[in-house]
Amino acid sequence: MKKMNFILLVIVMLSISCADKTKQTSSPDAVIGQRETRGEIQLSGAFALYPMAIKWAEEFRKLHPNIRIDISGGGAGKGITDALAGVVDIGMVSREVYPEEIDKGAFAIAVVKDAVLPTINTNNPEWPTIKKVGLKREIAQKLWNEEITTWGEVLGTASKIPVHVFTRSDACGAAETFAAWLGGKQENLKATAVFGDPGLASAVQKDRLAIGYNNIAYAYDQKTKKTFDGLTIIPIDVNENGVIDAEEDFYQSTETLIAAINEGRYPSPPARDLYLVTKGKPTKPEVLAFFQYILTEGQLFAKETGYIQLSEVKVTEGLDKLK
Repeated sequence: MKKMNFILLVIVMLSISCADKTKQTSSPDAVIGQRETRGEIQLSGAFALYPMAIKWAEEFRKLHPNIRIDISGGGAGKGITDALAGVVDIGMVSREVYPEEIDKGAFAIAVVKDAVLPTINTNNPEWPTIKKVGLKREIAQKLWNEEITTWGEVLGTASKIPVHVFTRSDACGAAETFAAWLGGKQENLKATAVFGDPGLASAVQKDRLAIGYNNIAYAYDQKTKKTFDGLTIIPIDVNENGVIDAEEDFYQSTETLIAAINEGRYPSPPARDLYLVTKGKPTKPEVLAFFQYILTEGQLFAKETGYIQLSEVKVTEGLDKLK
């Protein structure tokens, strides 16, 4: 009988020990960073963040193979709506989060920086003049307000060649940011509307008289670091002196462009921060682990994917918000 009581006592003590271990490792703080973390993360939203999110997911899963990550595009509007509705864990948003969205529980973390670029077709017949004169903000305002109809009006020449202006049809951060540079909102942009970043890039590539705008990852091929075939950037005449000066000529590759953005030579907007948004502060261990990875090791993949790393100050701010 004594032997039997001893065995029962050992079994009870082992059960208590196992229960304590389970309790300890199930807390978010204990799980974050461990290879054994399991779960599923769903993201939707901004096309601007899609390539970067894909890269982060690929690298993150090398450390956490038991976490499944599903990512879908659809625009910043879809991302914030899906996040607030609880349809996804994280919304990808390529614009500032509005006060009314914060009032509804939007919790936003800046994760990387990007820029919207005015794009034209490589075979534009006015290219020799375009690359010398560039695009003034005032001219861009008139273009996307249907006040200008020829490339001569864009360039200050006698050319009667028509200009075909494109914008985005979906609620998106790229359009909102580009409109902010022009002093308005997305709904103020008057032009032929096309869905999505890839759709707008394709429209410009197919029309040699077109002008549009794209995020860096959809204007530049990240393998070659050069603009995609059929697409090029119309340089912005930042000082509006009627000529593209040497300090304004930095669109040759993503490296030269990113350097210019970091140095403040490219205006902001259209350069801006990109955000990941959740409904309230995230509590799921796998989501917290993903956020922390993005703000630390994940920043190292920004440049190669065509984005700009956050400053140390913003990284610290983000990590502090997650505590």
